[in-house]
Amino acid sequence: MIKKLLLICGIAILLLPNTLSAQIVTEDDEIEQQLLASTKQLNQFFHRFNGEEDTKGREFEPEDRQYRNSRLRKRYLSILFDEENAGFSESLFDEFIEKVTSDDQPVFLDLHSKDWFAVVNTTFKYKGRSQPLTLYMQIQQEGLGYEWVIADLSFEPYKTLFDKQRGETKEFLHPMSHELDFMNLRKAMVKGGSPESYTLADFKPDLLTVFLYDVKMGNLTFETVNRLNYHFFSVDGWYFSLNNFNRPGYNTGWLISDLVKVNAQQKADLQKLLYDKK
Repeated sequence: MIKKLLLICGIAILLLPNTLSAQIVTEDDEIEQQLLASTKQLNQFFHRFNGEEDTKGREFEPEDRQYRNSRLRKRYLSILFDEENAGFSESLFDEFIEKVTSDDQPVFLDLHSKDWFAVVNTTFKYKGRSQPLTLYMQIQQEGLGYEWVIADLSFEPYKTLFDKQRGETKEFLHPMSHELDFMNLRKAMVKGGSPESYTLADFKPDLLTVFLYDVKMGNLTFETVNRLNYHFFSVDGWYFSLNNFNRPGYNTGWLISDLVKVNAQQKADLQKLLYDKK
């Protein structure tokens, strides 16, 4: 009886490493599949959206029959959407897929297009205090290549920096100031005053220049990037945004999180909202 029990235990011990090995291989394969399915890089999103790369990360050559293949694109595009918190209907999703994969006029994303931009939420130190500052980045051609540049910004302390007075309370220079050799400019150019009140009626401050001046003078010090996302108007009549989702599973990485149909007026209104110009 004891010999039989030892024999059974011995067989179990011999089988155990194989069982564990098979389990480890299975888990590793699962992790590898998840990593391959994840759209980890932005360039990868472009390639997959355009049907230039498969779900395993292999890029197609232009002469490959699978390159930008409409049928394959429809399948690949489905993994580029946030499936957990999608704020759009399935019918809208289907309509968008049909639009960009149309046999007559398929739509492809261009990395160097002006129809998309980045919103970079940062932290800068301003007047001794860390404060949020949003930068709007665009890509532009420079020489033989391309570069990312700051196109605009949104910064709370700047929003009221040049608030121009209106109506009867507005400060002004008397229309006969020329007879005084404009010496009354003294009252306009004082610290803590409202010099913007003495500008043209349609004056609009260039806050980007103010930002660059403050950076150069050391009044603003960059600390960190907190978050970023991308906004696309590359598909005529549509808008979508891209966010990076870091979570377990296959539906991770750079994914489309918002999808909206827009006409010309809605596009203009949405751009103002995104640029904090409302």
